[in-house]
Amino acid sequence: MKAFRSITARAAVLDRPDVDTDQIIPKQFLKRIERTGYGQFLFYDWRQDPDFELNRPDYDGARILLTGPNFGCGSSREHAVWALQDYGFDVVVAPSFGDIFFSNAVQTGLVPVTLEAGELKTLMESAASGSELTVDLETETILDPSGRRVHFAIDPFVRHSLLSGLDAIARTLQHDGEIDAFEARVGAPVETTALS
Repeated sequence: MKAFRSITARAAVLDRPDVDTDQIIPKQFLKRIERTGYGQFLFYDWRQDPDFELNRPDYDGARILLTGPNFGCGSSREHAVWALQDYGFDVVVAPSFGDIFFSNAVQTGLVPVTLEAGELKTLMESAASGSELTVDLETETILDPSGRRVHFAIDPFVRHSLLSGLDAIARTLQHDGEIDAFEARVGAPVETTALS
């Protein structure tokens, strides 16, 4: 996964609570085995409504999504994160997230920013016309078009993982030398060559 430091980009507002993973990417699109190609199906059912928020032309190319509480609740499908990323989003800002969605986001490099509801509402108002925001993970701040800077807190381990572009496998591989030394020191409990 790629490292994330900061982004200045258009923000889209989806001011809805409890957006579940089945709305983010409906079940009929989960047949692919790749992590790509899901963006075209993001919010598929809602997008059929011409008045759906993300159908607005001023949100075209948005890379930051501002949304309501409990975003990503529902089933554990990792495809929801893949669909958001494939569509073009790098950051999702919400007052709270579904636990499994949050974990999946961190593991794939989608930055989940938790922000107090009042602060988020003010950001939504300033970004309602597709304005740009700057989300800076290094300083844990969001800068709005008026120059107002909002602080957010993120778990240090999550922050380090996102800043460094480290998923679980990459973190394990950082200890490759120690793993090799252990395997050389401790033999296999079963002779695997005899199992042919």
